[in-house]
Amino acid sequence: MASLIERYAAVVCDLDGVVYRGPDAVDHAVGALSGLTVPIVYATNNASRPPEEVAAHLTDLGLHASGRDVATSSQAGAEELAAHLPHGARVLAVGGVGVREALQAKGFRVLQPAQVRDDPGQRVAGVLQGYGPDVTAADLAEAAYAVAAGAMWVATNTDGTLPTHRGTAPGNGTLVAAVRRAVNRDPVVVGKPEAPLYHLCAGRLGIEVRRVLAVGDRLDTDIAGAVSAGMDSVLVLTGVDSVTTLATAPRQLRPTYLVEDLRSLQDEYDDAETDYSWWVCGNDRRRVVDGRWEVASQGAAMEAARAGIAALHQGLDDGDLDTETVRRLVRDLDDWQ
Repeated sequence: MASLIERYAAVVCDLDGVVYRGPDAVDHAVGALSGLTVPIVYATNNASRPPEEVAAHLTDLGLHASGRDVATSSQAGAEELAAHLPHGARVLAVGGVGVREALQAKGFRVLQPAQVRDDPGQRVAGVLQGYGPDVTAADLAEAAYAVAAGAMWVATNTDGTLPTHRGTAPGNGTLVAAVRRAVNRDPVVVGKPEAPLYHLCAGRLGIEVRRVLAVGDRLDTDIAGAVSAGMDSVLVLTGVDSVTTLATAPRQLRPTYLVEDLRSLQDEYDDAETDYSWWVCGNDRRRVVDGRWEVASQGAAMEAARAGIAALHQGLDDGDLDTETVRRLVRDLDDWQ
């Protein structure tokens, strides 16, 4: 049986919760990624940091990475604007340095909010809004004025919150919502869970989307974005989401594969399969009967999780199980782990 990674020609890998948490590497991540023989692009919704800065962080952790190996939502946003605006068009950059540098790389004339305030007669053709720790209410006002005047508005991502070393802070989605309330328009969103960031990665690799594997720890961003892009995905249980949250996930948030950590990319992978009655994964064979587990044979923890999740999803999709029953049944799966 082939390893999971042998099914694909390249990997698009999320960062926070998969490769690192803050300044520190996730357990086993560096060794597992270093051992892969396929190309890797690291994709992040973080719009504030330039790719070279992210690559330096990865290098410090022990990975071999350059700016070319990192794709940011700022870059995806600049690509989107370049597809609609002429070279050299004036674009307002709202956010951190990563937003400005991405626009400059695409040949735009980049304006900062302070420049527009000082010369309000300048016509702005586009706005790229991404997160930046120093974004002010005055900066958001300039974005709103430009959008209301007809500028194309692109948001790097709409993550509502941002985890920091001090706790949870408002994310770019919160700032985008403030502008949206002022202009009563929706932006074009390019970061996860939308498809453009993943399409940017596949294009950079020069590999068809169907031959690229997306790796992430969040269902509502990493996995949803992969599904939207038509890319297979794997959920790693080292970050935000778990077997418990996966159990009640709708179709558009479900990964193709489920693994404990990145080491499993190089392991043989047992898919969950059904004979229309039982769900089987490796040595695990189970089904749900009258709202209770019926287990013919119990396998290893991940085998039980994959077979169990498949059975629960089938029950939800067929209308045989409600979410409360699924939540109760999945607790048994967590207990086995």
